[in-house]
Amino acid sequence: MEKQLTIGLSLLLGLLLVMPEVGGRKEESQKRPSRFSELKADRCSYTFIVPQQQLKGALCVSTESTTGAANHSEVTALRGELSRQQEQLEKLRGQLEQEGALVTEVRALRKESGSMNSRIAQIYAQLLHEVMYKKDQVVEQRRVENLLLNATAQMLQISSSYRELEKKYGALTSMMSNQSQLIARLEKLCQATKNTTPPPQMTSEPLSIQSSGPLNDSSQSKEMANDVQRDQGAPPLQPHVEREPLQGAKVLPTTMADTPTDAPFISFPVTKTPGPWRDCQHALDSGETTNGIYLLRPQSANRLLQAWCEQTKAQGGWTVIQRRQDGSVNFFRTWEQYKQGFGNLDGEYWLGLEHLYWLTKQAHYKLRVDMEDWQGRQVFAEYDSFRLEPESDWYRLRLGEYQGNAGDSMSWHNNKAFTTLDKDKDAYSGNCAHFQKGGWWYHMCAHSNLNGVWYRGGHYRSRYQDGVYWAEFHGGSYSLKTVTMMIKPT
Repeated sequence: MEKQLTIGLSLLLGLLLVMPEVGGRKEESQKRPSRFSELKADRCSYTFIVPQQQLKGALCVSTESTTGAANHSEVTALRGELSRQQEQLEKLRGQLEQEGALVTEVRALRKESGSMNSRIAQIYAQLLHEVMYKKDQVVEQRRVENLLLNATAQMLQISSSYRELEKKYGALTSMMSNQSQLIARLEKLCQATKNTTPPPQMTSEPLSIQSSGPLNDSSQSKEMANDVQRDQGAPPLQPHVEREPLQGAKVLPTTMADTPTDAPFISFPVTKTPGPWRDCQHALDSGETTNGIYLLRPQSANRLLQAWCEQTKAQGGWTVIQRRQDGSVNFFRTWEQYKQGFGNLDGEYWLGLEHLYWLTKQAHYKLRVDMEDWQGRQVFAEYDSFRLEPESDWYRLRLGEYQGNAGDSMSWHNNKAFTTLDKDKDAYSGNCAHFQKGGWWYHMCAHSNLNGVWYRGGHYRSRYQDGVYWAEFHGGSYSLKTVTMMIKPT
C-alpha cells in the first residue's frame, strides 16, 4: 500500500512539472510574432513573385514561426495524460482516504489492544491474588483441622480421665461403704459392752515440756518459722499447741487395762481389702499382694490404724512408716503430731511414734531405708532389729546391725530419745530439732535427718544442715529426692 502511494505521489509531481513547460511554450509562441514584426519594420522588404499554383481547397498562410509551437496532437495527448493523471490522483486520494480510515482503525485497534492488555494484566493480578488467597485459605483450613484434631484428642483424653475418675469414685464409694459397715460394727460392739464394767485403764501423766531457753524468745520463734519450708496445707508452727490428727481418726472403745486414751491414726481413703491385719506381712501372707493402703490392728493394742503396704519390693510385706518424695508435707512439727502421725498415706507421711511402738512390740522387726538421689541412683540401708520404747522413755530407738550399700548413718542415733521442737531430749546443749528443722532421734545432732526440709535439686544452701540427708550418702549438704522407711517382721 505504501508503495502504491509513493508511485501516485511521483506521478503527481511529474504532471505538475510538465504543465508549466507547456504553458511556457505557448507564451513563447505568442511572443515570437511580435519580435518578428519589430525586425520586419527595421529592415527592407522585398517582394518575390512566385508563379501561382493552382491550389485546391483553402490555403492558410502563417507569417509566424512554428518553431517550438505545441502540436494539437501533443496538447490532446497532454490533456489525455492530464486526465489520466487526475483520475489516478482521484484514485490515490480515495486510496489515501481509505488508508487514513484504516490507519485510524488501526490506531483504535492498538488503543483497544492496549486497554485489553491492561485489563488482562489486571485480571492476571486478580487471579494471582485469588490463588494466594486460596492458598491462605488452604493453610487456614489445615490449621483449623489440626486444632479440631487436637481438640478431639483432648476430648478423648478428658473422656478417659473422666472414666478413670468414675472408677476412682466407685472405689471411694466402696471404701466409704466398708467404712460405714465398720462403724456400724463398732457401734454394735459399743452397745454390747455398754452394760459391762470396763477394766481399769492406765492413764499416763502429762509430761512437762522441756525445751531450751531460745524457744521462749518470740523473735527467735519467728525466725524459726521463716526458715522452715512449709507445705500449703499446714498452718504456721506454734510450739506448745497440739495439732489434730488426720481426718477420719476414730477412737475404739477401751477394753484393756493398758489401752492409751489418745486417738489412733486412721486416714482416708480406707482400704477395700478385708482386715484388719496385724501388719503388712500378715496381709501378704493372707494373699494380699498389691501395694496400697491397708487397715492394721497391732496385737495387744485396741487401736486401728492405716498404713501403706509395700508388697512388691524386696519380697514384700513392708509397712511404710515414713515417706518423703515431693516436699508437699511440712515435717517441722510438734511432739503430739509426731506421736499421732500426719501427712497423706499415698504421698508424704509419718506413721506416728505411738503406732510404731505398738507395731514393733508385737514381734521382732527389721528396718529398711530406701533412698534415691537426684541423678536416679538408688541405695538402701537395712538394720536387722528395730523397735521403740514407750512414750515414758521418749520413744527411744533400739537398732540392730547394719547391712546395705548406702552406708551406716543411723547407728549413731541408736539408743537416743526422740526430740521435737517442743521436747528437747538430745545430748546437745541447744535443741537439735530447731537447727535440723524436724523431729528425729537426735544425738549431737544428726548423721541422718530424714525428717528435715525437702530441698529440690540435691545440694542446697541453708544456715544449718536441715535438709533430708544421709551423711554416708552424699553428705549433710545434699537433700535426697526420695526416702522411704519401712519395717517388716523377721
